[in-house]
Amino acid sequence: MARLVECVPNFSEGRNRAVIDAIADAIKGVADVKLLDVDPGADTNRTVFTFVGSPAAVSDAALKAARKAYELIDMAKHHGAHPRMAAMDVCPIVPVSEVTMDECVEISRDLGRRIADDLQLPVYFYEYAATSEARRSLANIRTGEYEALERKLQDPAWAPDAGPARFDPKFGAPVVGAREFLIAYNVNLNTRDRKLANEIALNIRENGRVARDAAGQPILDEHGRQVKRPGRLKAVRAIGWYIEQYRQAQVSINLINYKTTPLHVVFETAREEAEKLGLIVTGSELVGLMPLQPLLDAGKFYLHKQGKSTGVPEREIIETAVRSLGLDQLAPFDPDKKVIDYQFRARGPLVSMAVDRFVDEVSSESPAPGGGSVAALAGSLAAGLAAMVANLTVGKKGYDAAWAELAALAERGQALKDRLLRAVDEDTEAFNAAMAAMRMPKGTPEEQAARDEALEAGYQLAARVPLATAALCLEAIDLAGLVAAKGNRNSASDAGVAALMGRAGVEGAVLNVLINLGSVKDDAFKAACRTETDDLAREAHGRADAVLARVRSTFA
Repeated sequence: MARLVECVPNFSEGRNRAVIDAIADAIKGVADVKLLDVDPGADTNRTVFTFVGSPAAVSDAALKAARKAYELIDMAKHHGAHPRMAAMDVCPIVPVSEVTMDECVEISRDLGRRIADDLQLPVYFYEYAATSEARRSLANIRTGEYEALERKLQDPAWAPDAGPARFDPKFGAPVVGAREFLIAYNVNLNTRDRKLANEIALNIRENGRVARDAAGQPILDEHGRQVKRPGRLKAVRAIGWYIEQYRQAQVSINLINYKTTPLHVVFETAREEAEKLGLIVTGSELVGLMPLQPLLDAGKFYLHKQGKSTGVPEREIIETAVRSLGLDQLAPFDPDKKVIDYQFRARGPLVSMAVDRFVDEVSSESPAPGGGSVAALAGSLAAGLAAMVANLTVGKKGYDAAWAELAALAERGQALKDRLLRAVDEDTEAFNAAMAAMRMPKGTPEEQAARDEALEAGYQLAARVPLATAALCLEAIDLAGLVAAKGNRNSASDAGVAALMGRAGVEGAVLNVLINLGSVKDDAFKAACRTETDDLAREAHGRADAVLARVRSTFA
């Protein structure tokens, strides 16, 4: 997966379309960023922008958007229903894939410092990026809003986390931070009764409901405050409502941390509460977009409940989640449009081809794709076959003791298969990079030096890529050995073919390393690669032979 973060800045302008469009254009002008949504509100006089990309690109886009807001928004003239303290009022950084919350904290603090330095503004940090517990809550920081900001900045207790303690009447003081991804999610019910939907919401949401005595009166604590009876689920906010368009009541949910309470747990808990009221959950609805991981977690949960292996292709896991959660009840659910990760995941041109077209491309006079790409494809087929044998074992009588181990092995096989599929295109890309360096000009000493440097880097890359492929193919042979030993005996031949394909992948990749080393000048690099390729080829032969011997013994 790509390293992705989401940014959801809120700007204090929801009525002037020209200003909103200018901020959107500033965001869209940054490479490696995709603007997913622009949601203006006239009453609140506020617009929420949602964009996703690599951490560095998202930070650049947020800074450019802040600059545009500084140019076009005047907070001294701003009025709206929503609490606010700045032109860019709040700017959270949210992890999506392959980025930790700790990294998001650093990204958000760095962004806050960049905004403070660039625009000479006071900036506060909130949520996970907060510098103190008192500043964790956005509402606490924003107390008194824009109108109280000038006085607040004179209080040493409210010194900004970055930038000068100086009131800028045109912009105010932005709040930048890091938080978890918020999933807007509705559970559909077979009723139009909003009160019943709200009863479910009160039972599941973290904040729960007001506790009452036997007479139905609110229970108060020693300070005279109403006592709350917590609901069942942490990190969940919910209300019940009725949607005329659907002629159904829904439990409308904000899941503010799917790592604390997974999406499928929300759905199953709502179903339990609905059943207590004689209701049936008919499906659910995702509002906006979501990360891939909660859908994968849900799909694996339901596959496990069915006694099925979870080591199946990713798209099958997603389809299981969509069907089980009823995400397609009200409208078609297209993962390519609803899953943020898929907005940035492009399949390589080679692996996107039909098999016959790929083989035709290999057979043409073009030198790429060549042996390196074919070796990677052989390894991916080896890993795929190993996963298949494992999946044919899970749920099979007589192999009960191995189900959990082989389900985990199938997951490893799927991940390895996908990684080797990416290597099919990576090998050709590395070769093309070396060819591009060869075409560089060499008319002057400076051009010749630059060309020589690019060629050396290109040839080293052309050796590194198949070297990594060979190591992955060796791992596929190991998976073949495990399924040959513990998997369904009726599929033993498939385990043997997996070992053979893995060995072909190793040997083919090794040959590509060696031929590219002939053009490399760095002797230490060449020696290290030759040692590693010798080890890989020797191990591939020994391990594949052991797998084949075991497979043949099952035929005796």
